[in-house]
Amino acid sequence: MIKAQTLATAGPLQLQAGLLDAQQMRIACEAQAADGRLDRVALELGFASEEDALRAVGETLGLEFVDLASAKVDLRLLEQFPLKLIHRYGIFPIRREDDSLVVATANPFDLHALDAVGAATEMSVLPVLALPGELEKLVKTHLGVGAETIDGLLAQDEERNGKVEMLEELEWERSEAAEAAQEASVVRLVNEILVEAVEARASDIHLEAQAAGMKIRYRIDGVLQRQPMPPEINRFQAAIISRLKIMARLNIAERRVPQDGRIKLKVSGREVDIRVSMIPMLHGEGIVMRVLDKDRMQFSLRGVGMDEDVYRRFGRLIKQPHGIILVTGPTGSGKTTTLYSALNEIKDEETKIITTEDPIEYQLEGINQIQVHTKVGLTFAASLRSILRHDPDVVLVGEIRDLETAENAVQASLTGHLVFSTLHTNDAAGAFMRLADMGVEPFLVCSTVEGVMAQRLVRTLCPECRRPFTPSADDVPDDFPLAECLDNGKTLYQAAGCRQCRGSGYSGRTGLYELLVTDDEVRRLASERAPTNLVQRAAVNAGMRTLRQDGWRKVRRGLTTIDEVLRVTKAD
Repeated sequence: MIKAQTLATAGPLQLQAGLLDAQQMRIACEAQAADGRLDRVALELGFASEEDALRAVGETLGLEFVDLASAKVDLRLLEQFPLKLIHRYGIFPIRREDDSLVVATANPFDLHALDAVGAATEMSVLPVLALPGELEKLVKTHLGVGAETIDGLLAQDEERNGKVEMLEELEWERSEAAEAAQEASVVRLVNEILVEAVEARASDIHLEAQAAGMKIRYRIDGVLQRQPMPPEINRFQAAIISRLKIMARLNIAERRVPQDGRIKLKVSGREVDIRVSMIPMLHGEGIVMRVLDKDRMQFSLRGVGMDEDVYRRFGRLIKQPHGIILVTGPTGSGKTTTLYSALNEIKDEETKIITTEDPIEYQLEGINQIQVHTKVGLTFAASLRSILRHDPDVVLVGEIRDLETAENAVQASLTGHLVFSTLHTNDAAGAFMRLADMGVEPFLVCSTVEGVMAQRLVRTLCPECRRPFTPSADDVPDDFPLAECLDNGKTLYQAAGCRQCRGSGYSGRTGLYELLVTDDEVRRLASERAPTNLVQRAAVNAGMRTLRQDGWRKVRRGLTTIDEVLRVTKAD
């Protein structure tokens, strides 16, 4: 039995004195019946957002609107509540009030759903309104991604399935494992995992085989976050792995050696490339998928977080006629994005740019890109030798890993080419010693390397929920300029967490940059194989700002937090 009398079905809805008239309510009812949402008709109803429109419908019907991001939910109700009703009707039990069950719904016109809840629980049902997106998040948080598939959902939302479209024809051998992987429920479950990762802006998806079963984690803004999953997903582990192998064109029968592949698909109309790596582990195959969302990437030096002074100095470096420019940092620090942005800055019809990469992450218009194939002998060094016969002006080498590649890069710069590349070093000053350790003569290193950019990525504070705070000396590291901040009246911020940032307190990332421009003193020290700390001291004396100093600068500007800078940098 339904307690809300405004939803009586004996006749037309009885409207209370509210914001909407009968005509507007009919528009809202038709929109809800079509797809369960009001975002398409919000403007037609006179509101700027779906939330405003839904609040107006609730006020007109006399129903409470609940913000599920901050509402307290009694999860004990799930123990006795039929989960299939949650998946079928998009509802969620919130709390009990006396003899009534309060249920959140995004569609107050779906009386059948409320009747079904009342009949199943034998309780009076009191509906409250919530945004459909918040309901989806609540279901995923407490029941797990794909829970509706595992529970044998009878009424799967076809729009959700339609969000994933393969861009290449799939082929597979007929076998029991392959047939299981092609079951509709398994396909739905894998699609749900991929869609959720793309919508959460995840850069990587980790599927890990543990003794207790499968664990799924997404790397969002550089930090791994565990994805809630129903325990029943363990029954589908083998089928999920086989499905992903089929999508990546891998051998589904091979479970003893690592395999690498690629998936090309469209998610919600956006082209997405997914690099797949599978490795046999103790309890089964572990899978890591790198998500490359082409539509989300913007390769612009203005957009990567460089301060104006660093941008100007780096801009002068990349316009030089010859020499080597290195970008250093650990895996996942944004080196490729910086290099691509630099190439976009200098490309024109008069300049020929060729790159050799492993792998090619993004295809760049107007730039010639070569994929390294080590197994057939096409290494960085071999491809670089061939590139020089194609009359380039600018060359990008994905990474200098060995002496042969380093020597070829040096020779390319000496013959009048501008060479970009990456190195794995902890700071900018360490690049000179790293090349010398590979076996390159120090006099060649100091005469060809024009500049080195070291970088890290830090999460930026969510602008919706960041909150100011005044730290004490005990709350900050010794090298943080606290006195300067307090004297200048600077406001520092810390992370809080809200609906917009999925409770993390952060949204997006920005770069910390340490740009070393090679001057006469640095060249002298590099030619003498001086220790890295001496090279760094000379660069700082010449005006270089270290990673740590750039981090504190962004903390003072309210972009990030002290904890984030401590996470990715060490004290100078």
